[in-house]
Amino acid sequence: MSKSRWAAKVPLRAIPRIDWASQKTTYREARPDLIAAAAERAHKRPSGNWYVIGASREVRSDRPFGTTVDGVEVVAWRAEDGGLLVGPGACPHLGAPLSLGKVDCGTLRCRWHGLALDSKGAYGWRPFPSYDDGILVWVRLDTVGGEEPLDAPIVPERPNKATSIDAVATVVGTCEPYDIVANRLDPWHGAWFHPYSFTRLDVLSSPPVIEDGDSDDRFLVAVTFRLGGRIGVPVKAEFTSPDPRTVVMRIVEGEGIGSVVETHATPLGPGPDGLPRTAVIEAVAADSERPGFAVARKAQTLLRPLMRRSAARLWRDDLDYAERRYLLRAGHV
Repeated sequence: MSKSRWAAKVPLRAIPRIDWASQKTTYREARPDLIAAAAERAHKRPSGNWYVIGASREVRSDRPFGTTVDGVEVVAWRAEDGGLLVGPGACPHLGAPLSLGKVDCGTLRCRWHGLALDSKGAYGWRPFPSYDDGILVWVRLDTVGGEEPLDAPIVPERPNKATSIDAVATVVGTCEPYDIVANRLDPWHGAWFHPYSFTRLDVLSSPPVIEDGDSDDRFLVAVTFRLGGRIGVPVKAEFTSPDPRTVVMRIVEGEGIGSVVETHATPLGPGPDGLPRTAVIEAVAADSERPGFAVARKAQTLLRPLMRRSAARLWRDDLDYAERRYLLRAGHV
């Protein structure tokens, strides 16, 4: 199948048959000092103490949503008007898990003795500052972050929600957010580690290797996303890190310009083995000006599970990378 078979207005392209072991090696370009310097600069950026805790769709008005952030138990639910409420996850009475409570007309009731909690708080329990950006929900924990607080989180620019399709996938790994960010700031591993999804990957530009100072840490990548078999969609994408726990991939040329993949790394706290756990909460917001995309949007309820499954498959591999990186960095191997 030759390239000439595809009209210029068609985003699909034939992928030449390339044996995995015969593709161009990238270890010389993927310099450890470059990746470490970019990850370290990202680590030092301010976040205003904001942490992503889940997808907006996961926080509902009929039941509470519970998680932890760096060992701090939190619970989230919807007020009667649909607004987001996030607070400490332990009941102020006897410490019962509020994530197992019941939501009734915007009020969260503890299942142990019926203590009611809402935006006003009670018995020393007070809601945390929280934010719903339409795709993800955030909580501000000043005692955890220890930074100068910001009124709102740093939310990346996204395509118009009215014309795009979004999905959120969450996986958990034994590592720290730093290792997740370092994984995403290594675009060179894509075609080698994920040959079922990427091919013909070329890093066109990368940030300088500087230990101090500021850099936008923008990686520009040309890559073809596989759609199956020998058919793919070539694009150019940039990778940037707006805060210490986020990396954003944005398509800047080719099909779906403006579409983003946001990777947010939220520390959960130590697991039973004493090692750190980190939630990778990845949000995809896809858009296209093609008429067929409007048809696809009508089937977005069916498409979201497929998008989540695709993201989770990639992260099953990438967690091996991030977890190994943590073990090496912590001196456990």
